[in-house]
Amino acid sequence: MPERGGEPYGGTRRRSSSRSLATVMGVVVLLIAAIAFANRGTDDSSGGDEDGGGPAAAPTAPTGGKPVAGKNGAIPSGFGHDAQGAESAAANYAVALGSAEMFDKAARQSIAQAVYTPDQAARRQADLDKVYSDPAFLRRIGLEKNGAAPEGSTFVSRIIPVGTKTKKVSADTASVEVWYSSLFGLSGVTSKNPVSESWYTSTYKLKWVGNDWKVEDFSQKDGPVPVNGDQRASTADDMSKAVEQYGGFTYAR
Repeated sequence: MPERGGEPYGGTRRRSSSRSLATVMGVVVLLIAAIAFANRGTDDSSGGDEDGGGPAAAPTAPTGGKPVAGKNGAIPSGFGHDAQGAESAAANYAVALGSAEMFDKAARQSIAQAVYTPDQAARRQADLDKVYSDPAFLRRIGLEKNGAAPEGSTFVSRIIPVGTKTKKVSADTASVEVWYSSLFGLSGVTSKNPVSESWYTSTYKLKWVGNDWKVEDFSQKDGPVPVNGDQRASTADDMSKAVEQYGGFTYAR
């Protein structure tokens, strides 16, 4: 995704220089967390219970029907052909596109094919491979040439959706916003790039293809960013253990 320079709450505010990189590369919109870290520096809908499956919920409560049952590899599939399904698809796809698996070539290709429309997946793949295998980029974020973390370190790249909102939806297209936090960095006692948190909102343009929602394009902006709390940052050892012991989630509303 473009514009990954974030403003992690608390500590130093990072200013992004990734806008220019994303503009040049175009397809590097999948770099939901990586570019930020590397460059520190016509119907409105709330996406509520459109199908009448349940009562309206308070703004802070989850809404909608049961999660989807289908899977496309490790990524949920078979989303509902409505606003709720589009929101669910966007949240799940954000998690996949921001995962550490994007730094593995085989996993990255599988994710792109599962998330994007067929023509977009084919068009973007070569550029994605070029970016994720760029030695200078990998070096800036502290990874080895093969995209692996150095010995004694744990690479963290996770997206945690906080909420979704449907901006527009029709029979075959939808525009959905996903508000999320991002964890990105290397956890280890010798890491110079510790795991940090940033906040973003991404807008996904989705198309109904093959009985499912798929991504045609998306954009991103910073925030909203919460005020930092009083909690003390964990040690590198505690962070590494947490990443290893607590698996990430997929999301379906």
